[in-house]
Amino acid sequence: MTRRRPLIAGNWKMHQTVASSGTLVVEILAAIPPQAYDEVDVVLCPPFTALAGVALAIEGTGLQLGAQNVSAFDWGPYTGQISAPMLLEFGTRYVIIGHSEVRTQCGETDAGCSAKLRAALQSGMTPILAVGETLAEHEGGLTRQIVGAQVRQAFEGVSAVDAERCVIAYEPIWAIGSGRSDTPEDAAAVIAEIRTLVPGLDRARCLYGGSMKPANAEALLAQPEIDGGLIGGASLDAAAFALLVNLARKAIATR
Repeated sequence: MTRRRPLIAGNWKMHQTVASSGTLVVEILAAIPPQAYDEVDVVLCPPFTALAGVALAIEGTGLQLGAQNVSAFDWGPYTGQISAPMLLEFGTRYVIIGHSEVRTQCGETDAGCSAKLRAALQSGMTPILAVGETLAEHEGGLTRQIVGAQVRQAFEGVSAVDAERCVIAYEPIWAIGSGRSDTPEDAAAVIAEIRTLVPGLDRARCLYGGSMKPANAEALLAQPEIDGGLIGGASLDAAAFALLVNLARKAIATR
């Protein structure tokens, strides 16, 4: 079995000001032992306005910087968008693409995700592609059909070498922010199928998202197919986030 390095990424969404972000980073650094970064990649994805402050606060630590979205274009008349070169100025290494909230609230399409994914790869950043199904699709037995289409379209024209560099976050839409979570076995089964859809994804890291928290993370991370988590609400609590990092370390040690 391929041994993949765990990844715990905190998606702060539209939370935290510049000032409160600095406080949260201090709390996270105090809660996570430095040796953890030798075993787990830990990424913080603050709002755009807090990127510069967080970048300064984590400088010289094991924490890495991520962004919550990126434009498919480097420069031009695209009001309100942020490009990969702009993100790179802060040392951004990861970027979330295709989060369900962006898909549903901002009209993000699979084609748009594909363009953004390629832009991120070209810049040297690691895309975290979020995919997932609605409750109606889940209950209708359409999970694999919906998720499969999202993955295939996003990776259209992407080489196997580049696909391997990416991260997939399987986030059932019905679980995000609901307090509900998919069963570890069902989540792992979907992720196992995702790995077969595009050449290179069999070696890529795949995360679970959608209300992962300390209460359910151990069971989820025990699944060999699940390499970590894209964490929402729990990433805003330093103690909870640190516990998730520790659980990821424990899980990989037993594989």
